[in-house]
Amino acid sequence: MHISRIFIERPVMTALVTLAILMFGIVAFRSLPVAALPTVDYPTIQVNAALPGASPETMASSVATPLERQFSTIAGVQSMSSQNTQGSTTVSVQFTLARNIDAAAQDIQAAIAKAEGLLPSNMPRPPSYQKTNPADQPVLYLSLTSDTLPLYTVDEYAETLLAQRISMASGVSSVEVYGAQKYAVRVQVNPDELAARGVGFDEVMQAVQRSNVNLPTGRLYGEKQAFTVQSSGELTRAAAYRRIIVSYKNGVPIRLEQLANVIDGVENDKTVAWFNGVRGMILGIKRQPGTNTVEVVDNIKALLPQFRAEIPPSVKLDIAFDASESIRGSIHDVEFTLVLTVCLVVMVIFVFLRNLSATLIPGAAVPLSIVGTFAAMYLLGYSLNNLSLMALTLSVGFVVDDAIVMLENIVRYMEMGKGRMEAALLASKEIGFTIISMTISLVAVFIPVLFMGGIVGRLLHEFSVTITIAILISGFVSLSFTPMLGSRFLRYSHTGRHGRLYGAFESGFRGLASAYEYTLKGVLRYRFATLMAGFALLIGTVYLFLTMPTGFIPSQDSGSFFAFAMAGQDISFDSMAKHLKAVSDIARQDPNVADTGTFVMGGNQGGFFANMKPRSQRKLSVDQIIAELRPKVGAVPGIMVFMHHRERAVFHQCLPDDDAERQSEGNLCLGGPARAKDADAARIPRRQFRPADRQPAGDRGYRPRPRRGAGSVAATDRRRALHGLRRSPGFDHLHAGQSVCRDPAGCAAVPAHAGRTVQNLSALVRRRAHAVKHSGEAFTRGRTTERQPFRTTAGGHHFL
Repeated sequence: MHISRIFIERPVMTALVTLAILMFGIVAFRSLPVAALPTVDYPTIQVNAALPGASPETMASSVATPLERQFSTIAGVQSMSSQNTQGSTTVSVQFTLARNIDAAAQDIQAAIAKAEGLLPSNMPRPPSYQKTNPADQPVLYLSLTSDTLPLYTVDEYAETLLAQRISMASGVSSVEVYGAQKYAVRVQVNPDELAARGVGFDEVMQAVQRSNVNLPTGRLYGEKQAFTVQSSGELTRAAAYRRIIVSYKNGVPIRLEQLANVIDGVENDKTVAWFNGVRGMILGIKRQPGTNTVEVVDNIKALLPQFRAEIPPSVKLDIAFDASESIRGSIHDVEFTLVLTVCLVVMVIFVFLRNLSATLIPGAAVPLSIVGTFAAMYLLGYSLNNLSLMALTLSVGFVVDDAIVMLENIVRYMEMGKGRMEAALLASKEIGFTIISMTISLVAVFIPVLFMGGIVGRLLHEFSVTITIAILISGFVSLSFTPMLGSRFLRYSHTGRHGRLYGAFESGFRGLASAYEYTLKGVLRYRFATLMAGFALLIGTVYLFLTMPTGFIPSQDSGSFFAFAMAGQDISFDSMAKHLKAVSDIARQDPNVADTGTFVMGGNQGGFFANMKPRSQRKLSVDQIIAELRPKVGAVPGIMVFMHHRERAVFHQCLPDDDAERQSEGNLCLGGPARAKDADAARIPRRQFRPADRQPAGDRGYRPRPRRGAGSVAATDRRRALHGLRRSPGFDHLHAGQSVCRDPAGCAAVPAHAGRTVQNLSALVRRRAHAVKHSGEAFTRGRTTERQPFRTTAGGHHFL
């Protein structure tokens, strides 16, 4: 079977096919989305429930518990966590990657319906759910500040003008306003005045409601015309509310201004945001899944001149954070590496072949294979990211091999005196099966990566498919385009005469061969020493493999970092805002930091981000800057700060003396541990270590109460397993789901055996999950039925 004959004999058809691959690839390259990493969306659904006025403990027991019990029966639930704050509960249910998100949403809706009978009857509305992406973060932050206008006026521009217009831009999913200050009239009733005048609080409420209505009045019908009667009773300013008559006493009207202080305020005064120390609003813009981050940011930036022209000059609109900058930089670097790799490969081919036509023929196979891969990536819904471009960079060495093998065989026949056409036909027929086998063998290397599971498998799936497609296209080009070019354009000198450049390279190759011969003779002379050196290299390689730091994604200087802050449950809003602003001011005073944005999300949580100056203007990397900021931020009392890079949203609690371990993992944190008084009630992120002296006194851990029958037997097995785990390395005891290190000095030794601790815990989880599957184990705690190996509560949080 001669596959290449049809392409050699029909050069026009071969050229058109090759040109079509090239054109489709160029068009696809312009349409491919750009991202830092491949899009991997865990099927996650977030359920929100509200009960105004309820404490976090009440929300956990009365709202979160019934919902979790129903959610735990849904198939494919991988993890579940609930966050309970004053008057609200948020339950995040994460499913396995194989679970369809739409089918999971239907199961969640059915579970909510089943749990409604167990929820409090005074809830204003039933729980709602939405599909979320835990890795979805805003791609652009805009700040809106003013030194003269009140905040509620600035908020009107932020939510009415900017947010609504930006949400209609191409590729924008949603716009969140941090530190929103929506206008509202606040009535601060004086209880002493109410008692002195004999007026009840309900009378004040009814008077305000009666005076602020906007009801339809009706229509007037005449003989020739009809009119709609419009009567607006809506009050929009505090001055209009002050004259409201609440009641009459002895025929004298009592107005609202006599009973209360009526002021122009905002709906929610428990949110705040700063940009570079100036209070204002921060708009977080999220993109739609699968869209081009760079294109979305460019579309929004195109609207900014129009926005600045429409808002007053006293309102300042700035770009607080731009995620596309780091993406542009990383993609540009990888693209430059790809082009440089192609040039180096072509140069090496020319150095060894020393023939321009022989260099261009296999060199043309490289860009064709890479550009053609772009078309397949577009059809598969892939993006241009660091991993896919790295796959193309690595494929350069693979795609050129087939073309060189084909060319070398054609040259061999031409050296035997054959013509170009005859040599191409004979060489392609002889080497065609070899090229097919080489291509299939290279593809087979990446097949196991396609079957990897979990988040790593999803990330590397696009990498393996991309490099596989590039190899397949290169095999096709080597069997079609390369022999066709060789049959028409390959030149070979039968006289053996070459130029000076050829002779210079030939002399260099002879010297290289002589040096290799000399070293080879020396190695063969001292065989035992050579063998020992080989063993030493092997042992050193194994040692480095075992001791080298490991991590999920390599740490890189993205030019920014994000931080998440938490404090005790009983902290006031003003105190939380004061502490977080102090943390932000510390970061802003660093000479390497350009801009900072801070926002308090309500309760005991807040966050801030910092943009670094350009790399050429600072001597330290982001990791080094964080290492310098950490002790300074740790001096702020009553607050815990967790830091994460944007590419790795992984939080780690700051523990004493663990800088080297944390940095080796590429997950850095800011600030030291919280003070004991404030940390007792602090919310601790899931799967975190915590010293024993910070264990809440009222949290006595999870004590399952076994049911009758098989449940009690399984509970006994579980207690035995926990007893064995307590005696395993890395654990002192299990208390409220937190592991406590044995070292009396604190948690300084936790990182040293954290891996073994997690392995022991993971092994127990797998064994207990197997037992649950086969024995139907169920544990109860109050009204909650648990089918998970562990369940703990800490600071108003439920962790599975």
